Amino acid sequence: MALFDLPQPELERYLPERSEPADFAAFWAATLAEARELPLDAQFVPVEYGLRLLETFDVTFNGFGGQPIKGWLVLPRERSGRLPCVVEYIGYNGGRGFPSDWTLIASAGYAHLVMDTRGQGAGWRNGATPDLYAGGGNPAVNGNMTQGILDPQHYFYRRVFTDAVRAVEAARSHPAIDPARIAAMGGSQGGGITIAVAGLMPDLALALPDVPFLCHYRRATEIVDSYPYGEITAFCKRHRDKSRPSLTRSPTSTA
Repeated sequence: MALFDLPQPELERYLPERSEPADFAAFWAATLAEARELPLDAQFVPVEYGLRLLETFDVTFNGFGGQPIKGWLVLPRERSGRLPCVVEYIGYNGGRGFPSDWTLIASAGYAHLVMDTRGQGAGWRNGATPDLYAGGGNPAVNGNMTQGILDPQHYFYRRVFTDAVRAVEAARSHPAIDPARIAAMGGSQGGGITIAVAGLMPDLALALPDVPFLCHYRRATEIVDSYPYGEITAFCKRHRDKSRPSLTRSPTSTA
């Protein structure tokens, strides 16, 4: 915990002021309805990585815009009946890596689906999912925080959150997984995605966000100048002509 932040008891009960646009729920309902008009087409291709106690599958499903999103599914070889599943989202600029990076949860007897994050995976674990979206972006600071930030329709995390919902739906489509027992999980960026998915899919059995990023942007940019929040600060510094309402209108402003 940073020593310049609030004392721990205050942090434990801290609730930020919400600045949710009037059409927030309608925006996300329309976004997901649009995504679901396209086939999910979830594919699970067996791959062999020498894990004797685990089965591994190369996952592809259609996310935002019907664009292919990669992932891994890891299952215990010895199982009976349908399994509860943990769908995991990855930290900022990390990728899905290899199935051998994801052995703990399946070794404990659960199904484990790991979603690759589009356009990331060059920072600390290799990724396999390009961001194929080609519309409406504004000039952005290096990174993903300000890609399309001036228009909710084109903001980067609109696509990622939609992908994340579709990842849960892909997990539910697998015959080894119990669709009623799905947990969302992730740390940092993955924690923020987990919170978003829990809000968009109220029938999840469990949400396990860890040190979530993508939360209360305004306070974060006021108390730290480190990246990735620094991407927003740098954008505002270079684009002072852009109005404050345009920035706070992004679909993750109340994630």
